[in-house]
Amino acid sequence: MANVFVSHRKQDSSLAERLARDIRAAGHTVWLDEDVIGVGDSVVGEINDGLTGTTYLVLCYSDAPDGVLSPWTSREWMTALHRQLEGHGVRLLPVRFGGSPPSILVDLKYADLTKDWDAGVAQLLKAIG
Repeated sequence: MANVFVSHRKQDSSLAERLARDIRAAGHTVWLDEDVIGVGDSVVGEINDGLTGTTYLVLCYSDAPDGVLSPWTSREWMTALHRQLEGHGVRLLPVRFGGSPPSILVDLKYADLTKDWDAGVAQLLKAIG
């Protein structure tokens, strides 16, 4: 099964946690900050470890004012995109909670969880394999 990193903004934590549960239920290993980073842990170190071992980065974006451009989320998906373009075997999978993706990712098909959660998750899981 795959190693999946779920990247999201704090405002979308409850949706990201629900999505992580669905991905885990399909048998995949999920890196989600709320589950991994504890009090006293290095945030940068834990994120680096999570990104290093991931095969899929699920980028969750929504209608919030900063979209996916919050500092942490931006670093996560930009790192994954760079690794993907360099041929490192990681794939960026956008997931829509609302809003629009950043311009550089507009050509990537996304899983839309706004209209039909289960159908969107099924599309995402098919992409993960």
